[in-house]
Amino acid sequence: MKFVVLAAVMAVVAARPQDAPEVAIVRMDSTQGEDGSFQYAYETSDGTNAEVTGESKQIGEEVGTVMRGSYSFVGDDGVTYTVNWVADENGFQAQGDHLPVAPTA
Repeated sequence: MKFVVLAAVMAVVAARPQDAPEVAIVRMDSTQGEDGSFQYAYETSDGTNAEVTGESKQIGEEVGTVMRGSYSFVGDDGVTYTVNWVADENGFQAQGDHLPVAPTA
């Protein structure tokens, strides 16, 4: 699991525009429980950070992975944007003050 997280972070860093400033990983934590649950978090020197937890869940006759987390980044306008999300049997659901919300029926 640690390798997957590290590979994902490195892919994001490698995909950055070439004229972008260097960004260092200043904190990275991950744990995995014997029951398959996991947690990881990271923070970079440009103010980006993310935290995720996940666990197995019985969904009908199948077992799936339920995850929840958040990530924050500093936009080009200098404002920090935060997204809180859940991924479960109802799909991916993201919430953030800057995200549009569908009108109620």
